[in-house]
Amino acid sequence: MSEPATTSHSTESTLPGVLGVVDSVIARVEAVMLATGVLLMALNTIANVIGRFVLQSSIYFTEEVNSILIVLITFAGISYAARHGRHIRMSAIFDMLPPQGRRIAMVVIAVITAIFMLGLAWYSAGYVITQAGRGRLLPALQVPVWWMYAWVPVGFFMTGIQYALTAVKNLTHREIWLSTLVLEGYEEDTSGL
Repeated sequence: MSEPATTSHSTESTLPGVLGVVDSVIARVEAVMLATGVLLMALNTIANVIGRFVLQSSIYFTEEVNSILIVLITFAGISYAARHGRHIRMSAIFDMLPPQGRRIAMVVIAVITAIFMLGLAWYSAGYVITQAGRGRLLPALQVPVWWMYAWVPVGFFMTGIQYALTAVKNLTHREIWLSTLVLEGYEEDTSGL
């Protein structure tokens, strides 16, 4: 099995100027959202298990908190996956193209995906605004339902920007980039499996 060739786990961008700043800020926001979401979900779940088995009483809002955190983690995760070139790719035709064709294809793919992600951010923001206008509350927490969905447009927006930055990186560098951090290509698997 092959993996993308070059990956960096840094939040420091290799893009120039303001684009690099935007890329680095998005990387930090993703890291904070993902780390906070996972840690809070783990703490919430552990506290509920302890409450249920030690104190014989579950925490009544655990399910709602975990639902909010799952949405947060999912939509921060799509941006993270785009940054690290980890989205599913159908690359049979792409891999057969000459280098210049692959670069052009990557720019087109990144631009179209960015447009779709930013469009989804726009429509999901409208959905969140509609939900906010309805005034519905989560039954246990008694917080507005829209709080749960507020992370959706944020995640789509960050993903759209990430794909736009990938297009820029491919337009400004000689190499072909799957994302702002991952160079196109494959490493050989030496495990023998």
